[in-house]
Amino acid sequence: MIYSVVPPELGEEVYERLVERYKDNPNITVIMDRRKADRRKDRSGGGGRETRDRRRRRLPGSFDV
Repeated sequence: MIYSVVPPELGEEVYERLVERYKDNPNITVIMDRRKADRRKDRSGGGGRETRDRRRRRLPGSFDV
C-alpha cells in the first residue's frame, strides 16, 4: 500500500487531481494532511531514561591459553 500525503500548502486542487489520477490503482491512497499542530507538547523524551549495556559481563580472570 502506498500513501500519498498532500500537505495543506498545496491545497485541495492538488489533492483532487491526485485522487483522480490514482482512482484506478487500489495500491495508492491519497491523503490530505489536516493536522493543525504537533501532538507532542513535551519533547523531553520521557524523563529519567538511562542507557545501559545489554551484553553479558565477562567472567573475571584471564582467558589466555
